[in-house]
Amino acid sequence: MQPLSRAMLLLALMLAAINLRPGITSLAPLIERIASELALSRGLISLTTALPVLCMGLLAPLAPRLAMRFGLERTILCCLGLIGGALLLRLGGHSSPILIGSAALVGIGIAVAGPLLSGFIKRHFVGHVGRVVIWYSFGMTLGGAGGAVLTAPVTQLLGDNWAFGLAAWALPALLALALWLRVPNQRESADEVGGGGLPWGEPRAWLITAFFAIQAGLFYALTTWLVARYHEAGLTLLHSNALFSTFMLVGLVSAYVLPWLAQRFDNRYQLLVICGLASTLCLGMITFLPTFQPELWAVLLGFGLSGSFALSLVLPLYEVHTPLAVSRWTAMMLFAGYSIGSLAPVLSGLGRDLAGNYQLPFMVLTVLALLLSVLAWRLQPRGQNAETGGL
Repeated sequence: MQPLSRAMLLLALMLAAINLRPGITSLAPLIERIASELALSRGLISLTTALPVLCMGLLAPLAPRLAMRFGLERTILCCLGLIGGALLLRLGGHSSPILIGSAALVGIGIAVAGPLLSGFIKRHFVGHVGRVVIWYSFGMTLGGAGGAVLTAPVTQLLGDNWAFGLAAWALPALLALALWLRVPNQRESADEVGGGGLPWGEPRAWLITAFFAIQAGLFYALTTWLVARYHEAGLTLLHSNALFSTFMLVGLVSAYVLPWLAQRFDNRYQLLVICGLASTLCLGMITFLPTFQPELWAVLLGFGLSGSFALSLVLPLYEVHTPLAVSRWTAMMLFAGYSIGSLAPVLSGLGRDLAGNYQLPFMVLTVLALLLSVLAWRLQPRGQNAETGGL
């Protein structure tokens, strides 16, 4: 098989990144309707978000092992096929087991592909990692925003059948699969295969993982319940969905601009602190004054939370040198981070069921955002520069 040009490799990376989020975020604008039609509690319907995130955590350590056995590129190809097939299953989503089962399959595909895409960047874009990371994080956020913003209108176009609207996201997965069939598979070298397991003994790996766990929990809790919080506060469903779309679309801009600023000015850790503080302020306002200037807080929240996600996602690229080492650091970050973060949507839903309103769970989310700011400050290297990746 002929090697692809760098432009085609970048396109393959972008298409894969776009497919890492719509299977989760596409449920957000429809979740209350689905829960009502299927007679599911909020705690149970939140599994459609929590299960993929949990799989993304628990199965992430498998990624380096699969890459060693089958090759990094071939494993990513299989993951895209699994994501596409799982989304097609949602054509039968009016059955609760099928809907929830498809969520688990989506999570399995994302769990393995995520760490390996970081290694793919490290392998194929030596000397250009900083710029490529910008496009990678932008692609992920583009997919997430597309799932949140476009699912409702697509559902309307498809006869107002929400199962069709959810299954429509199989199309970009199949498009990515077609391109990845042309990406040559490259097996790992003997030195790489013998490089050891996940970096459990590295303090900075744990610090990065803790930061990622909190921001992932915040993101997926908001992806699941932000519309419901606005609607409960007295805003119309149309207005609530518009605010959620604003949150996601501003995140699309943030996911491109903040990594660019981090690359241009080498200030990623300072930007992480700013993102954490902005998220804390916005969540506090949504908790206690949700109808006061909601557009302003939706914009700032999209900036802060999506920015912290985009920046944290690629922190392992700046810590180690080789593609498989990057995959291992990323796998640890996703394993512990998503496993813990997956609890946030479920606990928020259960908190709503127990308290009778969303204010209590959103108070907890605000405290978590403040802790995120503290961890961002702790991530800044002290003394000797900790960025050993030479990027």
